[in-house]
Amino acid sequence: MHELGIVFHVAKQVEEVAEQNGAEHINEVVLSIGEVSTVIPDYLIDCWSWNAKKYPRLEGSKLTCETIKAVTFCEDCKQEYETVAHGKTCPHCGSDNTYLVTGNEVILKEVIAD
Repeated sequence: MHELGIVFHVAKQVEEVAEQNGAEHINEVVLSIGEVSTVIPDYLIDCWSWNAKKYPRLEGSKLTCETIKAVTFCEDCKQEYETVAHGKTCPHCGSDNTYLVTGNEVILKEVIAD
């Protein structure tokens, strides 16, 4: 379960940001998660609830996860398409000379303090 490691890393980053900005308490943390990142948002939220209790600034904070659509680019026909619907094979020309443009990332998007 790599979600726990992600939560540990994000909590540390949020703590540092809060300290640098003089925030006493964090209400919400927003993550943007790629739909093919293999990260399961429900697991992240469960891990966050458990881990936030260990940090006074984070205790009681909410983790919100937003989805980044997976998009693939075809080198042959130069078109983009939805990755989840079509996989590696381009629906426009049938080529497998493609690569993922977005959808594999995990980004700390926003930290909302009191």
